[in-house]
Amino acid sequence: MQLFDSHLHIIDPRFPLVANNGYLPEPFTCDDYLARMGEYDLRGGAVVSGSFQGFDQEYLLSALKTLGPSFVGVTNLPVTVTDEEIIALHKAGVRATRFNLVRGGSAQLTQLETLAKRVHELCNWHIELYVSAKDLAGLYNRLVKLPRICIDHLGLTHNGFTDLLKLVDKGAYVKASGFGRVDFEIAPALKQIHSTNSQALVFGTDLPSTRAPRAYHINDLNLLIESLGEPAAQQVLLDNAVSLYQPASYLEN
Repeated sequence: MQLFDSHLHIIDPRFPLVANNGYLPEPFTCDDYLARMGEYDLRGGAVVSGSFQGFDQEYLLSALKTLGPSFVGVTNLPVTVTDEEIIALHKAGVRATRFNLVRGGSAQLTQLETLAKRVHELCNWHIELYVSAKDLAGLYNRLVKLPRICIDHLGLTHNGFTDLLKLVDKGAYVKASGFGRVDFEIAPALKQIHSTNSQALVFGTDLPSTRAPRAYHINDLNLLIESLGEPAAQQVLLDNAVSLYQPASYLEN
């Protein structure tokens, strides 16, 4: 099936890394990623900045140049970023900024609304949140007012899953990624999210699965296809993601 990989990391040793709680990942270059995905019908993807990359944009710009216009970037931005810098990143293929509430390395939660509205008004970007679903109840009234959000790794926890579904019902996207990171059964969760809003789910490999208790395996993709059926799975694997990320190669067609 055709796949837009909505969550992957590129770790290029040519660019600086910032230890997060003492952790530094092993290299995982564009060549490594493309080799790993060689047997897939890969149609693009979203390169996501990790906590260990801080606010560095050079690695991301290099990766997007190498991978081409069917790939987009999701970056960490400081609130001090200028409008001109945001616009330049958009022209290079960046489509979202990330708030990492689990591991840090991003802007602070106090800056959420300000930054979310700025990037949306300037370039129609959305916000991505690495957050545990158990924390969504306290954030719900803030998140539901944002222009567009996407929540990583199915929200991670069963505690708070009903709050995740409430956000999905209001138009939030959710990444079917990081299956080895969550504490609940995957298939019923996928079905519930998809039945709440068929446009909400996007799929990501989460490669190279840094710090995950279990790394990505093709069985994760097969589980999604088996859970939703092929027509719905193809929508999740490609159509929903293209709608969310608007990669340049698709806009040109």
